[in-house]
Amino acid sequence: MRFEHVLVVGAGQMGGGIAQTFAASGRRVSLHDPYPGATERARATMEKSLTRLAEKGADLDAAAVLGRIEPAGDLVPADLMVEAAVEDAEVKKDIFRRADATLPPEAILASNTSSIPIATLAAETSRRDKVIGMHFFNPVPVMTLVEVVRTPQTSDETAAAVVELARELGKTPAEANDFPGFVSNRILMPYINEAVWALHEGVAEPEAIDTIAKLGFNHPMGPLALADLIGLDTCVAILEVLEAGLGDARYSPCPLLREHVDAGRLGRKSGQGFYSY
Repeated sequence: MRFEHVLVVGAGQMGGGIAQTFAASGRRVSLHDPYPGATERARATMEKSLTRLAEKGADLDAAAVLGRIEPAGDLVPADLMVEAAVEDAEVKKDIFRRADATLPPEAILASNTSSIPIATLAAETSRRDKVIGMHFFNPVPVMTLVEVVRTPQTSDETAAAVVELARELGKTPAEANDFPGFVSNRILMPYINEAVWALHEGVAEPEAIDTIAKLGFNHPMGPLALADLIGLDTCVAILEVLEAGLGDARYSPCPLLREHVDAGRLGRKSGQGFYSY
């Protein structure tokens, strides 16, 4: 399956990056987001991203890439949908219900969810064999991993097509089975949460926690800075899915993490998280 036309639903940090990546591969992209101004902001972010990539020597035509991305006022027929909406199960379920009615029967419906079980989204459709997780990582144009998440109902043909598509995008696919948090966030979120607990309990200041993690574990970014990049509200949402889905209190978000979210300190996207931006 060639996937000539891709519908990306959600024009936030992840959705914009996903749209850019597909367009850079030569595909036509329809980008839909119900929030006023979202697609325009995504386009401005893409322009900056493409400029940076070009400055670093990437072989791309920024105008041509942007020319392949068109805003869509609603869901439209396409060969593939990649849903990248907010990490809210009910929002995603509604998108999958509508996509099932809008996209042709042979189209694959994929979700970029960080933690919500893919089977719960597939259950909203009449094509459970064609529903799969396609979990990109931020920033999408730069990060090479795609976590391909299949349910027991996902067909071998669907999984093989998405794995091959990821490779065509220049990514490295890694397959995982459908559990809350999959592999990546089941490992990552307790790490971030424990770093927040260390800050909450006064073990060290943010800079020291991140320096110890970077130099001690040879990580490119400390856990608190990474949480700010991901979005603290997203971290809380993922931890809540993990706690509920796995029935384990160790995934409960640290009170300090909830405090930041309640105060609107969401990380880079709000200008303030554990650090100021």
